[in-house]
Amino acid sequence: MNRVLTGTVVSDKMDKTVVVEVVRSKTHPIYKKRYSVTTKFKAHDEKNACKVGDSVEIVETRPMSHDKHFAVSKVLSKVGA
Repeated sequence: MNRVLTGTVVSDKMDKTVVVEVVRSKTHPIYKKRYSVTTKFKAHDEKNACKVGDSVEIVETRPMSHDKHFAVSKVLSKVGA
């Protein structure tokens, strides 16, 4: 089963690639306090449809380059729409 993540586009300067920031919430094992963890993934965007600020869903795929192994499956919300 492929991973499906939801995040926000933070960069669209590359051709057919966007950088998606995924924020997860974790619990500390000892102190039980919740904290957020931010991870950035490069995702394949075939039509260059995503812009900075868009909320997108990405899925894990085969490696497309050295550090790009996700693809944009759908745009959840557009900026300014």
